[in-house]
Amino acid sequence: MNASASTRGSDVVLYDYWRSSASFRVRIALELKNIAWQRVAVDLAAGVQRSPQHLLLNPLGRVPVLAIDGLLLTQSLAIIDYLEETRTALPLLPTSAAARARVRALAQIVACDIHPLSNLSTLDKVEALAGSDARAQWNRDNIAAGLRAFEQMLDHADFRGSFCFGDTPGLADCALIPQLYNARRWGVKLDSLGRISAVDKACAEVAAFQRASPEAVEFTAQQMSIPGK
Repeated sequence: MNASASTRGSDVVLYDYWRSSASFRVRIALELKNIAWQRVAVDLAAGVQRSPQHLLLNPLGRVPVLAIDGLLLTQSLAIIDYLEETRTALPLLPTSAAARARVRALAQIVACDIHPLSNLSTLDKVEALAGSDARAQWNRDNIAAGLRAFEQMLDHADFRGSFCFGDTPGLADCALIPQLYNARRWGVKLDSLGRISAVDKACAEVAAFQRASPEAVEFTAQQMSIPGK
């Protein structure tokens, strides 16, 4: 959480789950843009995302939801796009149209290709059909394949520097780092991904990524409760 949010409050409120990779993306973006924000924790393990209270915020019953400028925004990449368009200082996208398209493609490998097949509801379905071992193998295979593609797409003349695009972190890094956190949880081997590993190391040294990490925010929010419980 941005330190200024904890001391003076903020009109920007993020409804999230500490270990949700989509929520992690948005937290990184808020921190990189130095936007003061507060958290309301939505406990996915307890099913709070399906409560009437949360469904009023997001009818899909998922996180994150960002309350900002009198709006309720959902879908992590759409939220980050809104921040990019309305808070233009400290940009997360490069200036040229071609470069922006490449960076967005990297982010979408994670958010549109890897993440949906690793979502909790998908994994629960796989386990119901084929068992817990199949669940784990499915997720490891899915994450590994997506990261291999991400690594190959970083092998491009424009992708030189410490981060996914140049020497400042941006949208692609916001997507990559939460996915690597998830990959490690599931035991995905990252040894062969040299470019990704270099980006991961660079991001680990940036305070915004540290403040947005699951462990840094796990106990920093008020809890959204299920009415009647």
